[in-house]
Amino acid sequence: MLVSAKEMLEKAKAGHYAVGQFNINNLEWTKSVLLTAEELQSPVILGVSEGAGKYMTGFGTVAAMVKAMHDELGITVPVALHLDHGTYEGCYKCIKAGFTSIMFDGSHYPIDENVEKTKELVQVAHAMGMSIEAEVGSIGGEEDGVVGMGECADPEECKRVADLGVDMLAAGIGNIHGKYPANWKGLSFETLDAIQQKTGVMPLVLHGGTGIPADMIKKAISLGVAKINVNTECQLSFADATRKYIEAGKDLEGKGFDPRKLLAPGAEAIKATVKEKMELFGSVGKAND
Repeated sequence: MLVSAKEMLEKAKAGHYAVGQFNINNLEWTKSVLLTAEELQSPVILGVSEGAGKYMTGFGTVAAMVKAMHDELGITVPVALHLDHGTYEGCYKCIKAGFTSIMFDGSHYPIDENVEKTKELVQVAHAMGMSIEAEVGSIGGEEDGVVGMGECADPEECKRVADLGVDMLAAGIGNIHGKYPANWKGLSFETLDAIQQKTGVMPLVLHGGTGIPADMIKKAISLGVAKINVNTECQLSFADATRKYIEAGKDLEGKGFDPRKLLAPGAEAIKATVKEKMELFGSVGKAND
């Protein structure tokens, strides 16, 4: 059964581990993440960006595929279907499509407008039994055309948004989307600590989980991060395995060109990456806690 992310993240925060959000891009991605979560008995969040939703022909298609696949595979662990970095309009599309969780990214608006729109969406989402994530301070890098420099969030602004009743809060602490540059200064744990002190039991979200050193991930979890987003790392694993398959000439052997064979190494690589992250985040075996 697909669930909202609220309860799984509250358990994660209380248990000092984090639930991974793994963005899905197609059928192979979805299948790999779901099978790995079931194998490791880990709760999981399937993230869908607006760009990926458009690529898969719309949020209705995504929701139907995820629900059908979840049932056909007999998945028993908690799974949330979550809009990642949603616009105001995108949030309503996902509510209509049957997602179980949404993220409204109002970080590029002035704080008063971010608060106003977030407040409205909290009421709508909660009335539908959905969880909602909000963002304060931009996450660096580019995600679907939105470019952020990785500014650290203002703890007071975080409190304003947290007090609206959101279920989880993404706050910029120097993290970025995509590959981290060689001169990256690292996460600002001072900012994260200050945010947690202002927001209390609110589960915090770390975006841009690809490439952050393991010790920083663990420290972030100890300071209240209960959800960590991973996308780029799975894409890189998939691309690397696919490249090796083709460079080895496997696509030219027998029916190696069949997409089911051509994409299989990449799908296995995604599983390996997801497993590695779930073990790092501490969510393995936590499905029925």
